[in-house]
Amino acid sequence: TAPAGSPSSPPLPFLYWVYESYYRMSQQHPLIVFLLLIVMGACLALLAVFFASGLVRLCSLSTYSSVLFCLALDHSVSQVLLRLFSLLVWGCLVAMGYLFMFFGGIICPWDQVSFFLFIVFVVYTMLPFSMRDAVIASVLTSSSHTLVLSIWLSNTTGHMEALVWQILANIIIFICGNVAGAYHKHLMDLALKQTYHDTCNCIKSPIKLEFEKHQQERLLLSLLPAHIARVMKAEIIQRLKGPNFGQAENANNFHNLYVQRHTNVSILYADIVGFTRLASDCSPGELVYMLNELFGKFDQIAKDNDCMRIKILGDCYYCVSGLPDPLTDHAKDCVKMGLDMCEAIKKVRDATGVDISMRVGVHSGNVLCGVIGLQKWQYDVWSHDVTLANHMEAGGVPGRVHISSVTLEHLKGAYQVEPGNGQSRDSYLKEHGIVTYLVINPKVKNDVEKRSPPLPARLRTTLDGVKMRASVRMTQYLESWGAAKPFANLHHRDSMTNENGKINTHVSQPEHTCKKYSHRDYSHQDYCILGLISCSVFLRINYELKMIIMLAAVVGYNIIILQTHASVLDDYSMALYKTQQTDRPGVLKDLKTMGSVSLFIFFVTLLVLARQNEYYCRLDFLWRNKFKRECEEIETMENLNRVLLENVLPAHVAEHFLGRNWKNEDLYHQSYDLVCVMFASIPDFKEFYTESDVNKEGLECLRLLNEIIADFDELLSKPKFSGVEKIKTIGSTYMAATGLNVTPGPEYAQDHDRQYMHIGTMVEFAFALVGKLDVINKHSFNDFKLRVGINHGPVIAGVIGAQKPQYDIWGNTVNVASRMESTGVLGKIQVTEETSRILQTLGYMCSCRGIINVKGKGDLKTFFVHTEMTRSLSQGNVMP
Repeated sequence: TAPAGSPSSPPLPFLYWVYESYYRMSQQHPLIVFLLLIVMGACLALLAVFFASGLVRLCSLSTYSSVLFCLALDHSVSQVLLRLFSLLVWGCLVAMGYLFMFFGGIICPWDQVSFFLFIVFVVYTMLPFSMRDAVIASVLTSSSHTLVLSIWLSNTTGHMEALVWQILANIIIFICGNVAGAYHKHLMDLALKQTYHDTCNCIKSPIKLEFEKHQQERLLLSLLPAHIARVMKAEIIQRLKGPNFGQAENANNFHNLYVQRHTNVSILYADIVGFTRLASDCSPGELVYMLNELFGKFDQIAKDNDCMRIKILGDCYYCVSGLPDPLTDHAKDCVKMGLDMCEAIKKVRDATGVDISMRVGVHSGNVLCGVIGLQKWQYDVWSHDVTLANHMEAGGVPGRVHISSVTLEHLKGAYQVEPGNGQSRDSYLKEHGIVTYLVINPKVKNDVEKRSPPLPARLRTTLDGVKMRASVRMTQYLESWGAAKPFANLHHRDSMTNENGKINTHVSQPEHTCKKYSHRDYSHQDYCILGLISCSVFLRINYELKMIIMLAAVVGYNIIILQTHASVLDDYSMALYKTQQTDRPGVLKDLKTMGSVSLFIFFVTLLVLARQNEYYCRLDFLWRNKFKRECEEIETMENLNRVLLENVLPAHVAEHFLGRNWKNEDLYHQSYDLVCVMFASIPDFKEFYTESDVNKEGLECLRLLNEIIADFDELLSKPKFSGVEKIKTIGSTYMAATGLNVTPGPEYAQDHDRQYMHIGTMVEFAFALVGKLDVINKHSFNDFKLRVGINHGPVIAGVIGAQKPQYDIWGNTVNVASRMESTGVLGKIQVTEETSRILQTLGYMCSCRGIINVKGKGDLKTFFVHTEMTRSLSQGNVMP
């Protein structure tokens, strides 16, 4: 090393830089480096041969080689000026050919044909030229050799006929070489483009895989809490990959139960009083929009007060505070949320003049929370305390928060209360002697008051003039709330795909990677490995076999040239140069020597190309295998997303959100004229359900309910029940509907039997539920009975809620179907008079029950459907 303070740099770093640059160049452009080594080796040989010809020639050639070597070492120059660099290499090779031709002695018509043929193959196989540039360079190489020799020899020889035939032979050789090279370059370009396409997809597939995983995580967490979602996700993936999908059972032949017990929580039930009358005046779009805006606001209030929304039941909203992580102020949070909800509804009522209010009930205790069943998962809670909280809402007062004495103890004086007298309004509270209280609103401005906008000016003007429908007033006022739409938190697939459904390359990282790969492959052109027509037959054989074949050819030709037929070449050379003893050819013109050298050069060149080709073929094979595995994983993730989405939405609704033309600002809603709705409950389960140490505080009771619901869900996979859509489970009540996936046309409406066929399907499904329950009773030694209510008519369907999107149906048809169940008889299927008429036309026998009083509907005439069924189509089959 140089002493300290030395102004000059030591030579060692420069040599290290030369070595490092050479190594980097050999790694990124090995074929070009190989060509340069050949060129430099030939230059050194040329310098040795023509050393005596003069110092000027030596200096010029050494300078030329040094420039080429420096260009090869400079990585940045070779990257930016790669095409110019390739032209310089080609020009160097052509110049070397002419130097060998004119500075080696006498010039013959076949002189340096093999070397110029080698240049043609180099252009097509090793230099990064396009097809057009390669053809131009090769034609120039061949034609220049032909023209130069023709002009030179026509002036120096008198045997024109022999010259013409030899030149013609050279032209034929060059044409064959160009055709063979162009043909192989074309094939290799096609293979390269396909490999490049596959490799780019392989590079981008991890991006899509991460996107799908991110989508799946967001989707799953939008449906279920994280602690439940992780377990269910693993099972879903196992089902998708395993052969027995849908048969996830443990060693005890029970379906998996995803339920956990949580203690010391508060449950809030809230119902919008007066919304049923308002909904009857709404169009489908208005109803879904209002519900989404109202419950979207409630979701925000729940988030602000550390509450978790559990489920939406029509216009009933309930949530829990203290899930999934315990909270010390869970009662305060629930009461605060109830007060905020009442204030929000009050703002709506004051602004629009619509007579609606909020009735809120809160109770504190313990819950079992989780998911039951196999389809249409919805996170839910169960316990006696949940039932009590529901009755706290039913026995509450509009506009007030109704709490139990247990909740009051947890408040610890945070709010002032007054007697609630809930026992006078609800029989359950009276039977169980529950003491209730009403929370006094402290009238403190809260977040809801700050965020609630005033009545829009155009709405105030309209109200002062023409009377507007209540639904229109509500819709216009709620526009200012701006609640998030369902699945708005999910990135849509369009953000990652183009119009052809492929992944976008407008992501910085994958685009950069693909460009780098493209530049490397197009600069190497390393599928192009052959320079001889005979070797092109063995393009797809392995490297070792190809090396043996080429080595055998080289050895065989050398034996012929140097051994068995050496005398022929010697005699021909002596006859050729017999009159020109002073111009005897040097080593560059010797037939035997240069023939062997040409064969060796071709052998080494093709060997290097074959090795490179095999290496990249193996690399591409690994790329394709990796791409195939990632595609399978992506497909698994996509299937998982679809399973999750279809597990909360009907298939035709899921397509709406999976479609590429869907936008986040769209709300799904659809009106149907003829939908059959069924509620099937197990009232005996409430008596069966107990919370004790024997049954793990009710957990084992829920395990049996999970088996019942799961067996009910398994019926949905049968082809005859493909039109049945499970809507939700409410405790031990199973809600389903038919006719939601039908788009009636004119022909459909004219065909009476076909129009009402799905109502018969629903009755058959109810019969199947009864049969399933009988089997469960036999194995569990129970005597559960189903109480079923069915009604048909128009409904409104839609998806509401951004944080936990939920598909539901609304309308008078749904309310009456629920009343048919709640006023029914154990073991019976109760239907309305209109539904019974339809069933009789389909061949079902119905018996009149009589007139019953239905809450909110007055006196209705109802019928029971017999489990026996007659297929008589006679007109005399009328109702009794």
